[in-house]
Amino acid sequence: MALTAGIVGLPNVGKSTLFNAITQAGAESANYPFCTIDPNVGIVEVPDHRLNKLTELVQPKKTVPTAFEFTDIAGIVKGASKGEGLGNKFLSHIREVDAICQVVRCFADDNITHVAGKVDPIDDIEVINLELILADLESVDKRIGRVSKLAKQKDKDSVIELEILEKLKEAFENDKPARTVEFTDEQMKIVKGLHLLTIKPVLYVANVSEDDVADPSSNEYVQQVKEFAAKDNAEVIVICAKIESEIAELDGEEKEMFLQELGIEESGLDQLIRAAYNLLGLATYFTAGVQEVRAWTFRKGMKAPQCAGVIHSDFEKGFIRAETVSYDDLVAAGNMTAAKEAGKVRLEGKEYIVKDGDVMHFRFNV
Repeated sequence: MALTAGIVGLPNVGKSTLFNAITQAGAESANYPFCTIDPNVGIVEVPDHRLNKLTELVQPKKTVPTAFEFTDIAGIVKGASKGEGLGNKFLSHIREVDAICQVVRCFADDNITHVAGKVDPIDDIEVINLELILADLESVDKRIGRVSKLAKQKDKDSVIELEILEKLKEAFENDKPARTVEFTDEQMKIVKGLHLLTIKPVLYVANVSEDDVADPSSNEYVQQVKEFAAKDNAEVIVICAKIESEIAELDGEEKEMFLQELGIEESGLDQLIRAAYNLLGLATYFTAGVQEVRAWTFRKGMKAPQCAGVIHSDFEKGFIRAETVSYDDLVAAGNMTAAKEAGKVRLEGKEYIVKDGDVMHFRFNV
């Protein structure tokens, strides 16, 4: 699945430090705005304990996790929608991603300059949201100019689109993003075709200091971000980008020990990757055999033939049926043979909607 989440934020909030930790790709990180001019793209493994358990049960020759893509986008500043800073370039990069992870600075540090001169996470969020809204408003205004002429001529499709555009324009003029506007399923098809920045789902990433990472509830900035996110129906992940960059350099055992010392059960990065994955409506099914145990990404709601096509287009074209067992049932049984004997393995056809955690073997003929 070629979907990507873009990491955005004001300059010097910890975006590139976080990106480096996620991908260990070495995106330049420096204490001045615009050190990341071209977006950096990194592929990360999606952490999933189920893959480890399946490997333990099946004992395959190799295990392959599924992956997910993050794009590090350079810092946005006030006036970006009018081309301030490197605004136009940044906004075009945001347009190309499927979801937005907005990093918000929730720590004070006199040695790291804040572009606005003070730490104020809600102001930071609103600066970015407003720039995206203004960019969308400009796009909608241009579209209204074209569509209204056809709507006056009673063109049916144009009349419908104009109603949608005017509804969006009203929202933007009241500083509300497109994702907060209610539309029918049919209207949403038109909205998606507009490629708006503010229709993209958002995840807020509160970047805290090392002192606050074990108990983020004590950080007043984090609480402010959570209150704001609740109104936006968005999730908040709390991380310390500096610590995450240190954790990223450790191997499995060292990583576990380091997390224990910090009083953390799971790294912020693992939480972030999974949250971004879920934000895009993605899920995982597995194939499990002696040659390979592998995790595969699919969009929630996809049917069995489409999921087969994730592996290879021939699997979808020649799909016959899918031998399917849930992860929980397979683990409870102990192995595939026992799961079959217990009647937990099903043969599913073309209309079966695949569920997260399904372990599948596709039968096909080309």
